[in-house]
Amino acid sequence: KRTENRYPKIKDFVPLADLNDIVFGGWDVYNDNVFEAAMKAKVIEPMMLHAVKSELEAIKPMKAVFDRSYVSNLDGDHIKQAATKADLAKMVMDDIQNFKEANDCARMVVVWCGSTEVYLEPSAVHETIESFEAGLRNNDPAIAPSMIYAYAAIKLGVPFMNGAPNLTCDIPALIVLAKQTGTPIGGKDFKT
Repeated sequence: KRTENRYPKIKDFVPLADLNDIVFGGWDVYNDNVFEAAMKAKVIEPMMLHAVKSELEAIKPMKAVFDRSYVSNLDGDHIKQAATKADLAKMVMDDIQNFKEANDCARMVVVWCGSTEVYLEPSAVHETIESFEAGLRNNDPAIAPSMIYAYAAIKLGVPFMNGAPNLTCDIPALIVLAKQTGTPIGGKDFKT
């Protein structure tokens, strides 16, 4: 009870991973390590960043799947190049598996926290996994970069959270794939 003046921690009730057991990684359109990126973003006080500078400098991004058609106010040079969106999805899957092995991870979660993409209406390519995979092979413009990340994670059975309002993992094709692989998904600004 609140009147008992006790303040238990959530970890006393729920088995959470220790912060020292968590490894962070990711993709970015810029080659800056996390410390450099955070300093340029000017969102966190520099003194706070300098307190964990070596840890942040150790996190270097992998090349990103990016297409300026979906985020016109952003441009970068740390971008994956491939003939098809299917090839890009395979590259992301390789990144996920390589990261898992290199860091000896028991579990993983992919969180989309990239820029908000242009608004897309659900279309035929989003209806089934077969139409979606054909769309990946055919570079369908209705498949945005965030969907490529979602597909790659879900295909590998890695939980995927969408931290933006994009049409991403909340399409019938990826919902069915998530059910097939038993993969938790959540979409729309972490609200679902």
